[in-house]
Amino acid sequence: MTAHITHLRFVDLALVVAYLAGITLFGLHFRRRGERSLRSYFLADRNLPWWAIALSIVAAETSTLTIVSVPGLAWSGDFGFLQLAMGYLLGRIVICILFLPRYFRGELLTAYQLIGQRFGPRLHRATAALFLVMRAAAEGVRVFAVAIVVGVAIGTNDIASIAILSILTLLYTFEGGMAAVIWTDVVQTFLYVLGSLVALATLCAKIPGGWHGLIASAAAAHKLTLLHFSWSITQTYTFQAGVIGGCFLTMASHGTDQLMVQRLLAAKNLFQSRAALLASGVVIFFQFALFLFIGAGLWVFYGHTNPVPGSSPDHIFPAFIVRDLPPGVAGLMVAAVLASAMSSLSAALNSMASSSMVDFYLPRHPGATERRRNRLSRGMTAVWAVVLFIVALLSRRGGHVVEIGLSIASVLYGAMLGVFLLGTLSRRAVERGAIAGMVAGVAVNLLLWLQPRALSFSLGGHMLVLPKIAWTWWVLIGAMVTCAVGYTASLLFPVPDVPSERSLQDAPSS
Repeated sequence: MTAHITHLRFVDLALVVAYLAGITLFGLHFRRRGERSLRSYFLADRNLPWWAIALSIVAAETSTLTIVSVPGLAWSGDFGFLQLAMGYLLGRIVICILFLPRYFRGELLTAYQLIGQRFGPRLHRATAALFLVMRAAAEGVRVFAVAIVVGVAIGTNDIASIAILSILTLLYTFEGGMAAVIWTDVVQTFLYVLGSLVALATLCAKIPGGWHGLIASAAAAHKLTLLHFSWSITQTYTFQAGVIGGCFLTMASHGTDQLMVQRLLAAKNLFQSRAALLASGVVIFFQFALFLFIGAGLWVFYGHTNPVPGSSPDHIFPAFIVRDLPPGVAGLMVAAVLASAMSSLSAALNSMASSSMVDFYLPRHPGATERRRNRLSRGMTAVWAVVLFIVALLSRRGGHVVEIGLSIASVLYGAMLGVFLLGTLSRRAVERGAIAGMVAGVAVNLLLWLQPRALSFSLGGHMLVLPKIAWTWWVLIGAMVTCAVGYTASLLFPVPDVPSERSLQDAPSS
């Protein structure tokens, strides 16, 4: 293959521009005149159907990282990444049993209000702050992933292109609130799934033997290998790491992260919230499989030669979109990738604004008027848009961007999940103990993240080796450390920090 990359043709660029304008106008359709309550702005009045929430969860969970990077994982490896999706399904079942009933006991707007009810205001603010830091870091990587598509499609990594995308997403999120976010997510999910199916069909048409040729060649090279049974904590994609690590990762991301919890709270009732969460897990599994098949197909089509010499596997799918998809289809696929970016970005902006308002501003200003609350909610949305844009500029580094995003989130998810489990499973845990556990959990996971490789050192004449633990285990480790330290520290402070010592199951309605 030649190293030269032909950028998008005029008809494809026209389709991309038309999509960006159309989805922005569609999102603006949900703006309301006059004053709106926070429940209306952040939860869409809890009047959304479960299937729309399910597709919105899928869109928020997908992002450009998934579309760009997951095919690259199959290119350089196999289908082992799909083992995580098995854990994702298990984690959703646990959330439906353990967390969702607590959330629907009261009129909650954020996940961290529940922590405030159980432990007190300090831990309430601490968990909310942890979410904001984690979401800003992880979402910054997602926003930067758009630069890969922009760079390959247009010929430049021009930051102005990312700025335009961010401004358009901010516009309808700012005006329409959660209703605009959910319904634009539905449209964008259909678009990028359709685009991905068209890309796979085009690949099959270009490979000798079509679909059967793709399967035969990929299987012969062991590209379709799914299960890797190993208890090695240094290997990222094993069955054990996927099911156990993926389960804990999902319990944290969908059970304690406001980005997802906010969607679950927007459902009409507990039953529909559960239906939305479980349905999204099934869709995610098949969606990951689709992207992995695209990666395997690219490996067969290009004859194992990277079409972008010197670049990472993350550039392979964008290069195929620009070089080998027919006119019109390439534009559809680029629009689909941008759709996933806008979906995840709008979700992050709305959830971070809601946490900023509900978890930090309102406890200090309970008498604020509805008009002031509305104005500040929109202001917070704009502020976080600027923050994410800045973080995106700092996120440029090598490796698979999907793994970078997941590893960053995993560093803080462990402590977050540990606090929720501590409050749910223990009546003896108190606020000071939980805070100590959260600090310990974050510290341990930071050390795991910063450890560059396996470390060897001598102790008493014996050589000890500290392995580099795969990121898929970090959430489990962080949660266990948080629970263990939190419970132990709580025994040292037997007097509760709140009026009564309740578990989350006994938390009152707000």
